[in-house]
Amino acid sequence: MSVSDRLAPYGVTIFTEMTQLAIDHGAINLGQGFPNWDGADFVKTAAASSMVVGGNDQYPPSPGIAPLREAIAQRYGPLLGRELDPDLEITITCGCTEALASSFLGLVNPGDEVVIIEPYYDAYPVDVALSGATPRYVALRSPDFALDPDELRAAFSPQTKAIVVNNPHNPTGRVFTTEELQAIADLCKEFDAIAICDEVYEEMTYETGHQRLATFEGMWERTLTLSSLGKTFSLTGWKLGWGIGPRHLTSGLRSAHQFLTFATPTPVQHGAVAALHAPDSFYEEMRDDYQKKRDLLATGLKHAGFEPHIPQGTYFLMAGHPGAIEDRQFCRDLVKTAGVVTIPPSVFYSRPALGSGLVRFAFCKDEEVLKEAIERLAEVS
Repeated sequence: MSVSDRLAPYGVTIFTEMTQLAIDHGAINLGQGFPNWDGADFVKTAAASSMVVGGNDQYPPSPGIAPLREAIAQRYGPLLGRELDPDLEITITCGCTEALASSFLGLVNPGDEVVIIEPYYDAYPVDVALSGATPRYVALRSPDFALDPDELRAAFSPQTKAIVVNNPHNPTGRVFTTEELQAIADLCKEFDAIAICDEVYEEMTYETGHQRLATFEGMWERTLTLSSLGKTFSLTGWKLGWGIGPRHLTSGLRSAHQFLTFATPTPVQHGAVAALHAPDSFYEEMRDDYQKKRDLLATGLKHAGFEPHIPQGTYFLMAGHPGAIEDRQFCRDLVKTAGVVTIPPSVFYSRPALGSGLVRFAFCKDEEVLKEAIERLAEVS
C-alpha cells in the first residue's frame, strides 16, 4: 500500500512531528496553536444542554442548523456591510479546514492556477493538489512581511482561478493594509478570479483593525469568507467552521461539503449559537489578554537572543533565531536543550530558504507557561 501521488509529497504535518517531540521530551509546547485552557463555559453549557433536552441526536441539515446560520447572518451582516441570506449564503463545516477543502474541491478545476501567499497554512498547497490545480506563490519576507505588488501581479495569469487570502496571517502575524487588499481585489477583478479568505484569526488584532476583502468594491460577488469557532473561543477540538459568500460560490462549497462530511455534529452547532451571541466585551477582553501575552513573549525572546517580529494579529510570533543552522534542526535541538517546542517556518514556504532563519512561537498559553518557556530559553542562549 502507498500514499497517493497527490499526497505523497506532503508527508506528516510539522504539527504532528513537533507535538510528538513535546510529548516525548516533556517539553513546553509553543508550537501547535491550541490554548492550554478550557473554552468558554457558556458555550459548552449550551452544547451540553442541547444533548439533554432531546431532539438533537440525528443528522442536522447539511448546510447547518437554522439557528446557527441565522446567528452568523446577524453577526456578520454588519461586518460585511450587507444583509446575509442564512439559507443560501452561509454553510456550516467541520472546522475551517474542511471549509477550505470544500471550497477548493467545489470551485477549482484541474488545470486552474491558484495564488498562495507564503509562508502559508500547510493545508493550502494540499488543497490545491487535491483539486488538480497548480499553485503560484507570492512571498512575504522578513522583517516586515509586506506583500510586494509586483510579485503579486506576476503570480496572476489567464489561468488563475483563485487566490487564498489568510488575514490576519498565520504564521507571520501580518494584518494586511488597505493598499495590499486593494491590490488583491484589483487583480481578482482584472483576471476574473475568486478570493478564498481564511479569516479564523479575525478577532485577534492589535494596534490595527482587520478589513474584510469581501467589503471591497466588486468583491462580494467573487469572495468566500471562511472562519471558525475554535480560535476565537478556545475550542479548537470542536472543529466547527463556516463559509459565507454569494449563492454561486456557496453552491460550489456545498457540493463538496455534502460528500466530505455531509454535516457538522449537532451539539457543537448549538454551542456555537451561544458563542456568536457573546457581548463585545468578550472580544475586547480576549484581545487585551493576547496582547499582553504577545508582549511578554516578545520581551523574553529578545533577552534570550532572538529577534522577535511583533505580530499585528493572530496568536503567533515569528522571530529570527540565533543559531547558525537551518530552522528545522534548530527547532529539533531546542526541544532537547531547552525543553521548548517551536515550529520551523521554512516548511510553510515553497522556497524553504526564505524561512530558514526564523522560528514560529505560539503565545496562546497562560502566563506561567510563557514565563517558564522564556526562562528555559534564556538558560541556553
